[in-house]
Amino acid sequence: MMKKIHLLLLCLGMVAAVSAQNPTCYRIYLSDKANTPYSISNPSAYLSQRAIDKRTRFNIPITEQDLPINPQYKQQILALHPQMQPLAVSKWMNTFTVYCPDSTVVPQILNLPFVDSVMAVGAYILNDAPSAQIPENQPSILQNTLNYTKDSLNYGYGFPQIAFHNGHLLHEAGFHGEGMLIVVIDGGWYGVEDCRYYQEMVDNGRFWGKYSLMPDFADSLEVASGYSGSHGTLVTSVMASNIPGELVGTAPAASYAFIHSEWGATEQLVEEDFWANAAEIADSLGADVINSSLGYRRFPDFPQANITYAEIDGQNSIASRCATILGEKGVIVCIAAGNDGNNDWYYLNRPGDAYNILCVGASAVDSVIADFSSHGYSADGRVKPDITSMGVETACFYPDTWNLPDGVGGFVIQTNGTSLATPVAAGLCACLWQAMPDYTSSEMMQMIRESGHLYNNPNPEYGYGIPDFYKVYTDHIDTSHIGINDYKPLQLSVYPNPVTDQLHIVNPDGNIQTVTVYNASGQLVLQTAAPSSPILEINVSSLPNGFYIGTATLNNNQMTTFKFVK
Repeated sequence: MMKKIHLLLLCLGMVAAVSAQNPTCYRIYLSDKANTPYSISNPSAYLSQRAIDKRTRFNIPITEQDLPINPQYKQQILALHPQMQPLAVSKWMNTFTVYCPDSTVVPQILNLPFVDSVMAVGAYILNDAPSAQIPENQPSILQNTLNYTKDSLNYGYGFPQIAFHNGHLLHEAGFHGEGMLIVVIDGGWYGVEDCRYYQEMVDNGRFWGKYSLMPDFADSLEVASGYSGSHGTLVTSVMASNIPGELVGTAPAASYAFIHSEWGATEQLVEEDFWANAAEIADSLGADVINSSLGYRRFPDFPQANITYAEIDGQNSIASRCATILGEKGVIVCIAAGNDGNNDWYYLNRPGDAYNILCVGASAVDSVIADFSSHGYSADGRVKPDITSMGVETACFYPDTWNLPDGVGGFVIQTNGTSLATPVAAGLCACLWQAMPDYTSSEMMQMIRESGHLYNNPNPEYGYGIPDFYKVYTDHIDTSHIGINDYKPLQLSVYPNPVTDQLHIVNPDGNIQTVTVYNASGQLVLQTAAPSSPILEINVSSLPNGFYIGTATLNNNQMTTFKFVK
């Protein structure tokens, strides 16, 4: 029996005993990439073949921005102090983040001719021994894909969140994520190789591995709970789980790679450096979609880095800037908006403020926005969140990290958070792009926005609203590839679908006169006059469960049809 636990997820961190007054972590901005051993003509030294093929396919140029930072620069910096350790790199920002417990070394770093500036970003306490080399460039990995037959999925508890976006219809059309790579950036994947919810993925060669950017913390920081260390396991199950009749995810046939960039024991600005590094690894692997159920807006363990709303502009954060670039490199980027809707700070978190990404808010299955879902807009006035997905009582696998006599235990739960809404959408992004491979990532994200039920009237809670992934597919299945500027959204849509009581009909022009509903046998079951309103509410609670076809008559006597499931 499924257990129900209500948790608000987003890896907001736990309090740790860290000195906020004495920085030990520094982001070093480098001035150039001169004399680097890397070259644009040999991208295989820093990009996988999959990533190179994607650049070629979408005519995305490989530029100096893609070159890793000069390794000689790193060596010279690390040689300044025996306890200095590498933490993160960003080739796109040309930065090198290090652990340096001796602040007197900072002027020496600044004196190096290739250093522009140095910024304190954290106060970690690390062990003396240097940590492992940062995994900057990952090799290409071959994958297998599992073939599905049409209508073969028995979703179990996963059905409501998939049908919320008509994803079940996309699956029935034959698209389950085969051949797509989803990279998850999160806080840990406890037991992912061993639990049965991921067994099918592992057995069929679609588990690409885990990469950790976490340094070697001293004992004072080794207090992260088992919960935070398994947050990624829980989040990923929304997409990858494949146990028919129990829990099937939104992209059950995709391949997955996991990057650990979040340490739940502390919240410091340096975690944005880890996120940026993770985004670049995802790009080098050739990711099609990334899911990141992480967010940053306060740093209680390094309060001098706390941000204001004015800095939620897509520009002030290294993570946000790298998220924007990732979207430009041919990746659909899905990022949780945050769970601060009930707090004094109720705005979205970074890097959800990035450009050219999908920032995801949360609603219930009845399409009512979750009170905890963080609000937009961005400080510079852009619509945020971009879309809304199901993040209330969302079904997922909860690993039991405290009672493990034999192997990895756990159970299916329903829980809350934009952490859950984001993978619901991300998995369906992968399936949709599989179905429409000729479009760029930017075009795909824009079409998904335009399918939102509030696209013509967005607001700070829903953004552009709840997207209909199957509608995007059917609008293009019989047409040749068109530019995004030629794409026109349908003017009428319905939600939730399936529906229980109240069916909402969205018509931004407010020109519907009457609504008529027929059952699957063609019998008239409901007819009502419609007030002039952009969103109509039709009570269908008295209708038997089943499939229905509706007809809306407009003021100009034209008619348009819609379908829904009760």
